[in-house]
Amino acid sequence: MAQVWRCSGLRWWPQGPVLVWDGGRRSALPRGREVAFRVVEGGVRTCVGARGHACPVRAEVPARSTGARCEQCARMDRAHSVAADTAADDPRPYHVYLAWFGPGLVKVGITAVQRGSARLLEQGAVCFSWLGAGPLMAARRTEEVLRAALGVPDRIPYADKRAVRAALPGSGAERAREIAELHARAVGLPGWPESLAREPFRPVDHTAVFGFEGLRPAVGQVSELVAGGGVRGELVAAAGPDLHLAGGDGQVVVLDTRLMAGWGLVPAPPGGPGGRSRRSPETPLPTRAFRRDVPAQEGLF
Repeated sequence: MAQVWRCSGLRWWPQGPVLVWDGGRRSALPRGREVAFRVVEGGVRTCVGARGHACPVRAEVPARSTGARCEQCARMDRAHSVAADTAADDPRPYHVYLAWFGPGLVKVGITAVQRGSARLLEQGAVCFSWLGAGPLMAARRTEEVLRAALGVPDRIPYADKRAVRAALPGSGAERAREIAELHARAVGLPGWPESLAREPFRPVDHTAVFGFEGLRPAVGQVSELVAGGGVRGELVAAAGPDLHLAGGDGQVVVLDTRLMAGWGLVPAPPGGPGGRSRRSPETPLPTRAFRRDVPAQEGLF
């Protein structure tokens, strides 16, 4: 019987993306590698726990959940999150940044200085620039000021990011233009905490790192994993938690690796000469077309 693997998520290392498995094993994901696995027959998706602790009841979780946690474990995980404003005593310095994911898709955020650009890679930011650095609460206050003054959010839905990747501007200058304009406005705003040092505009572009140059449009994305279902495809690009996989018919689908967590997985059998499958990677897993998330209207007018 094949060994069952359980995925802990995709991580970005200086050498590129890797899949991390329970027990600490890692699988490097260079472009051109075949990604092939099958979900255990008759299996169910169970909660991955929180903060290194297993779920006490091994609760079953929905196949389409990207968090892969039950309500209890999700609360525990968020209770220790910087994003939840529950870690005010964190002594580490933090960066404030502007990140660009495509035309009109700009966000402001914070990340620990010691993490470098890892957070931006994890989010799939096409390009970004630091705005400043300082204590956590000063960084958080600056983030809130900039959100209000610049009219930019602190989150961009992944559906929106995926929908624009194959049609990004061709030059780095074009891709950096929106955050360049916002950076210039931001550093001139009043209300910056004295403890937060402003940083000059230095755009960092991840287009080549992600493999977006000449990226073929994807036909859709895997919507969920199912027991007995499998995936096989050549990795042509990776951004954030997403793998862009090309099947033997040339069609590309996107697999959000967060959907893998909580399932028991086994290696897929060889798919033909050289181990390549002639089937498209989205078969037999359910897929859906890309869509842009439209905010709900708050009033009639």
